[in-house]
Amino acid sequence: MDIQLLAIIILTVVIHLIGTLAFAFRIAGIRTGQIAIAFSLFNAMVLVSRTSNSFQAPLLAKRVETSILDAGSSHLQWDFALILAAASLGTVIGGLLIPTVQRVATSAVASFKKRRNLVRLTLKALTPRGAAVVMQSVALPRYQNLTSLKISSGFPVVYVGMNFLATALWTVGVLAAIYAGSLDPEFRVTASSLSAVINGVATIMMFILIDPYLAGLTDDVVEGEVSQVFYRRVLVWMVLSRLAGTVFAQILLVPGAQLIVAVARWL
Repeated sequence: MDIQLLAIIILTVVIHLIGTLAFAFRIAGIRTGQIAIAFSLFNAMVLVSRTSNSFQAPLLAKRVETSILDAGSSHLQWDFALILAAASLGTVIGGLLIPTVQRVATSAVASFKKRRNLVRLTLKALTPRGAAVVMQSVALPRYQNLTSLKISSGFPVVYVGMNFLATALWTVGVLAAIYAGSLDPEFRVTASSLSAVINGVATIMMFILIDPYLAGLTDDVVEGEVSQVFYRRVLVWMVLSRLAGTVFAQILLVPGAQLIVAVARWL
């Protein structure tokens, strides 16, 4: 594994790690009753994810360009399989960190409410006292959360299924568009700009269907209309379906790339 591939893998892990930790901030918002602040703090982490995205795509494109110029020494499909595996790894790490991050986020929300300055809050987190708070917050997922996954009446099976599909499409979208350049180098520039062919469906599902449902469910928990036990069960299933989606993305890579090549030729 060369340094370039290692960098892409690390960036992919970071992107999916932060995406999974969104659930931890939802729980922190419920615990503190400050949902807006919790999501505002999470948006600061989203900046890290988007920065990782901005580096990941050019590195991937360069890898495809190198593969086209020297096809004999490349193992491009294996490289992309490793990158997709890194997405699954990031999701697993994020899921395991949810109990820890929700405790840290709860403390951060309480601190931010007193001193509404994100820079000061960040600097405070870097002090020995801030490090001590993080260490005291370390916790593993409870075994009970993993054994109480039965699907009861009113369980949002449809939304869990949509989360699985949307995650798979979102995970593979950019990768398929860039990988398509290796299938037809003549149209590689056009193909690299067509990730929306796949990502568009995922974006619609996430922001029009899944996120509004979770937002409403979060408000219902705050108002006492839904139990926290039910809410946690839903979130566990969301994490598991997200993980399954990143695994399923492995199967979608080549068909997705072929679809994008077909669209690039048709345009």
